[in-house]
Amino acid sequence: RIPLPVEPGQPARFDYEYARCGAANVFIINEPLVGQRTVTVTTQRTAVDFAQVVRDLLEVRYPDAEKVVLVMDNLNTHKPAALYQAFEPAVARSLLDRLEIHHTPKHGSWLNMAEIELSVLSRQCLDRRIPDLETLTREVAAWEHARNANTQAINWRFTTPDARIKLKRLYPSIQNS
Repeated sequence: RIPLPVEPGQPARFDYEYARCGAANVFIINEPLVGQRTVTVTTQRTAVDFAQVVRDLLEVRYPDAEKVVLVMDNLNTHKPAALYQAFEPAVARSLLDRLEIHHTPKHGSWLNMAEIELSVLSRQCLDRRIPDLETLTREVAAWEHARNANTQAINWRFTTPDARIKLKRLYPSIQNS
């Protein structure tokens, strides 16, 4: 671009135009008790993409587990119906039968351990512009490997009694009359 006209006592200035190189989505599965996480980079964030991540969790990471507890936020794609959109009904049903699904409270992202891990990922790995999907995938995989090697477990200290105080409006009390 052509530099802006120089004014007396001012340095030369250049206008800058942001060129977007694309967008990507990051799914993260966090296992807080063992300090492991699995990160998947996709080009979009659809229900089908989410379903594939869940299928990988069940068939690759935990193929022998009878039941997997899945705690997730209330994103529009985080629904059991996503599995039916992605797979044949029999496959979707067999995957759902192995899941015990819990949702974090709405507006409770600070309770979501995966969100906490995404924050760490953003600060440690995604703190700059990344030119393409391949570089992003490579950088995220390196971060995941390093973080898993350090077994960074989450020591969760928010208890049910704490929740009843902090989230009082969500926990109505029963009065004996």
